[in-house]
Amino acid sequence: MRMLDLLLKKRSGLELTKAELEFISLGAADGSIPDYQLSAWLMAAFLNGLTPNETAWLTSAMALSGRKLDLSKIKGAKVDKHSTGGVGDGISVALAPLAAACGVVVPMMSGRGLGHTGGTLDKLEAIKGFKVRLEPAYVVKQLKAAGLSMFGQTAQLAPSDKKLYALRDASCTVEALPLIVASILSKKYAEDITGLVMDVKYGSGAFLKDFGKSR
Repeated sequence: MRMLDLLLKKRSGLELTKAELEFISLGAADGSIPDYQLSAWLMAAFLNGLTPNETAWLTSAMALSGRKLDLSKIKGAKVDKHSTGGVGDGISVALAPLAAACGVVVPMMSGRGLGHTGGTLDKLEAIKGFKVRLEPAYVVKQLKAAGLSMFGQTAQLAPSDKKLYALRDASCTVEALPLIVASILSKKYAEDITGLVMDVKYGSGAFLKDFGKSR
């Protein structure tokens, strides 16, 4: 399988297969596909869209590109909250510790800034000494001790999303809804959560500009 052929296929508006999307996801995770080809594919996906099947297959492939946290020994509901992004989006920083204080276990894998928005990880790193690059074992340790851990994608957790997330920002393909879905849900799968709260924003300061698109 060659990435060049998959670029041509998506540029032509054709549907990729499950195996082809798994190839792209693994290539993003292990670095075997260069950034310029991944960026070109993201733009083709942005312009021509992804079918519902492609979106589901890409999400699954990205979710399985790395490890999954094992929270089976931690009692209680494991719930995360994730936003689709927008200007002034600081809810996660306040909501996560509030939920943990109420007894909810919150493993929160967040992202950096995309486009014109600031990411949760960027906000947290503005706090002196705050570390967001955590090993899976340390995430579990934090959850056991405090009921909360806020961290980012790593080479072990959602590595495919780590690469594609950064390239979406660099290639002006942030707003593509299928890519948003795949990015968010692949991170949530890796967290081993039992519940998810989605904060879907719309308006002039968000990636989704109107209520119809947000639905």
